Amino acid sequence: MEQNRRDVDVVVAGAGAVGLATACLIAAAGHQALLLAAPERRQPDPRTVALMQPAIQLLAAIGIWPGELSAASEKLVVLRIVDDRGGLVAAPTVTMAASEIGADCFGWNIPVEPLRSALQTRAAMLGVTRLEAQVKDLEPTRDRLLLDTDGGPVAARVVIAADGQGSRLRSLAGIAVTEWSYAQEALAGSFGHSLPHGGTSTEYHKRAGPFTTVPLPGDRSSLVWMDRPERIQAALAMTDALFCSTLQAEMHGDLGRIAAPGPRRAFPMRGLLARRFVGERLLLAGEAAHLLPPIGAQGLNTSLRDGALAAELINDALDQGDDPGALSLLEDYERRRRRDVMPRQAIVDLANRSLIASLLPVDLVRSAGLGLVATVPWLRRLAIDTGLGLGDDVPLVMRR
Repeated sequence: MEQNRRDVDVVVAGAGAVGLATACLIAAAGHQALLLAAPERRQPDPRTVALMQPAIQLLAAIGIWPGELSAASEKLVVLRIVDDRGGLVAAPTVTMAASEIGADCFGWNIPVEPLRSALQTRAAMLGVTRLEAQVKDLEPTRDRLLLDTDGGPVAARVVIAADGQGSRLRSLAGIAVTEWSYAQEALAGSFGHSLPHGGTSTEYHKRAGPFTTVPLPGDRSSLVWMDRPERIQAALAMTDALFCSTLQAEMHGDLGRIAAPGPRRAFPMRGLLARRFVGERLLLAGEAAHLLPPIGAQGLNTSLRDGALAAELINDALDQGDDPGALSLLEDYERRRRRDVMPRQAIVDLANRSLIASLLPVDLVRSAGLGLVATVPWLRRLAIDTGLGLGDDVPLVMRR
């Protein structure tokens, strides 16, 4: 077993966007990275991701932006929140433009499949070794984490677990999670429309959850529709004509006539938070550490900050000849990521629950809060900076 063992500095488990981006950052710094990808059967993913400027900076540092990926993507120039609950107290519409912060856009809306493809190609170009294997067990030693995989044994000085919400590595490391679910599903898809979107993403806050349109190239937009499971399942079963007329009604005709819907899929709405973000020589990243509903474009943006910080700390340690799995490094990662993730997750969770609560006191507080964001300049700027993930503790690769 020892003779056949692979010995590497860093293993990144998980071949989603977070795992691929993290492996690219490590390889681009000249360090050895093994990408451990569990065999999978994937359906085409119709989703897009709204990546804000810090995440776009990361893609540029990796070397895949702008390039071909930007041709399939669209700028997010205006963000709009519309109170569409039909309650007794309506909040004012909140409209925020990128020009308010001296930028031409807040970020870009990027289809998931081209993003993943670009990251896979770049990882191969950077020399990231890929092993298609499932981890069966792990054993920490003084200076290595030993992984028993069905592709052979692997020993790493540090492991980044970016293997998703059902993370096998997290489970094998004995890291507990708090999980919860919402009485909602999210329908993801895309559609054409007769009126231009003007680079505007609109989040209609409805009684059963947000209904969000995000611009795509041309007169098309992507959709994330959170609603009761029975309504989402009914929408999946609709004819294209009925689906288009339903979307048009939900948007009150804001984008004109709706036509040419793309493939659509539904996803259950869940939340997850790991009790710890680290184990022995192990860092959790992305949905292995936390899972947020798709509100305010916080999910992948937050997860990419995990990967960027993990890569930054590990690269610095390797550059200085230090131990990349040292306890001090793990503690630094834990502290810094919890400081970002936990308040953000609490805000997203509260925003979602406040929509579906149907309680007048909650409606009053929520409407007052949005009213303040709409009218008080410093609160408005704070909301923008928080939503974009700007701050003093942003990983260096994500700063302008």
